[in-house]
Formats: sequence, C-alpha cells, structure tokens
Amino acid sequence: MVGYDPEAKCVSTVEAAAAGSASGLVTRVLVSPLDVIKIRFQLQIEQLSSRNPGAKYHGILQAVQCIFQEEGLVAFWKGHVPAQFLSVGYGAVQFMAFESLTKLVHNITSYNARDSFVHFVCGGLAACTATVAVQPVDTLRTRFAAQGEPKVYRNLRHAVVTMYQTEGPRTFYRGLTPTIIAIFPYAGLQFSSYNILQQFSEWVIPAEGKKGGNVKNLVCGSCAGIISKTLTYPFDLFKKRLQVGGFEHARAAFGQVRIYRGLLDCVRQIMREEGPGGFFKGLSPSLLKAAVSTGLVFFWYELFCSLLC
Repeated sequence: MVGYDPEAKCVSTVEAAAAGSASGLVTRVLVSPLDVIKIRFQLQIEQLSSRNPGAKYHGILQAVQCIFQEEGLVAFWKGHVPAQFLSVGYGAVQFMAFESLTKLVHNITSYNARDSFVHFVCGGLAACTATVAVQPVDTLRTRFAAQGEPKVYRNLRHAVVTMYQTEGPRTFYRGLTPTIIAIFPYAGLQFSSYNILQQFSEWVIPAEGKKGGNVKNLVCGSCAGIISKTLTYPFDLFKKRLQVGGFEHARAAFGQVRIYRGLLDCVRQIMREEGPGGFFKGLSPSLLKAAVSTGLVFFWYELFCSLLC
C-alpha cells in the first residue's frame, strides 16, 4: 500500500499524512533510546574502544549502563519533545509527498508507479521535502540529546530563544547540506528496497493471511532500513557533527570537541584525526535503530492505511 497503485484502493493525501504522522509518533517513542546512544557515539572524537582511556563510551551495553548511572532513565528520552515534532512532521510530509509524487508519475509519464526506480526517485524527493520542513526541529533534537549535565537548555522554548539570540536563525539549518546529500539516496533506497523486498516476498509466498502480511511489512522494512543506512551512514555522522557547532561548551563532559568550518573541513578533520573508521562511529546502534525504526514505520504506516481504507 506504500505508493500509488492504480489497481488497488489508495489513500488520499490527507489520509497518507495522518498515517505517516501516527506511524512516526509511535515509532519515535520506541526507538528514542537507540537514537540517543547513536548520537552520543557519533559526536565522540575518541575511538569507541575500552582500550582508549580517554573514551567515555566503548560499546552499546557500556553506554547504556553509563548513561543510566549518570543521568537516569529519562536520559534515554532526552530531546524527545522536539524529536516527536520531528517524527510527526517528517512522517506526514514524507508519505504525503511520496503518495502524491508516485501518483503524478503514473498519470503524466509512461512509468509504472510500482517500479522500484520510481520509488527510488519519488522516495528521495519526498524525503528532501520533509527534511527541509523539519530541519530546525532536528537540530534542536540533536542539541538536547547531546547536552550533558548541567543542562545548557532548560526546555524547548529556552533552546529556541537562546540559539536564535546567540547564533542567529541560520543555526537551525546547521548540517542541512550533508543531510540533503545523504537523505535522497537514503530514503530512495529505503522505498525502493522495501518495494523490491515486498515483490520478492509475494513471489516466494504468494498467498498469506493478514497477520502474515503485517509481519512481512515489518521484516521488509527492517531489511530496507539496514541496506539504506549502511550505504549512506557517513553523511548522517557529518550532519550530527555540524549540528552541534557553537555548542562545544556543552560537550566538554563527554571528551574532546572540535570546531568545523563546513562539510569539507569536517570530512578532512575526521579523516586526519580518526581515520576511515571515524566515518562509521555509532554504526552498530544506528543499524539497530534503522532496522527497528524503518521496520516499524512501514509496519505502522501500512496498518494505519488499512484502517483508514
């Protein structure tokens, strides 16, 4: 049901937006702890290894224990309010744009809306549209997840006012360039991989019940998330590093900090100081999060669309 299908009853634009919002909201609650750990790993300059005495985080289990002991259980949902705004807004815009674009392509071109290539292009364009719409909220979410104790920002309003007054309006769009560069192939691969896996599963198991269909959506979504995240991961790391620019004082408790003048400078510094492995810091929790979140997003979206239909 993801994407326009001329042979089936399709959701309207409003229904797609509603299903996308609901899907994002439910998924965000469940994957927030993995997101916090991933961001902490991405922002750590020191090598993620117990052999490095200066490294605060060594692995997923150690990071969970460390964060829980130092900051409490609620730390795993740091930045959850802006993250929810992000998920709800992103889900609504992305799926609304995707459904509209696939329908437009089917109606004005010779391409079939169910083709994987169409899903790749439309998925990438839909994600770029959603990214530009919610980038300020994504920056706020990253700042909240990255800050230690004592907190620099007391709440969402304080963060918005402080960032605007001290850094200007452009700070809300820090990291937009690598985000746009990465999000097109990432989302495109998500939608096209999901489409290919769905078609493959229908070929392998042509007849199945509704329950089996829900499980299939979850599995296909998880696999699509792993494929797309692995291929585009470095750009997500660049984005996180750039988003905390001007916020270095709040990172002191977590180890070394760096100042980057832009995307290329960020790439050069990481390569020089951290090596090629630096581009994939936090990949393990990121892949775990991608598998869970992408699987759940498609699962809930398909479920909510079925209910709306």
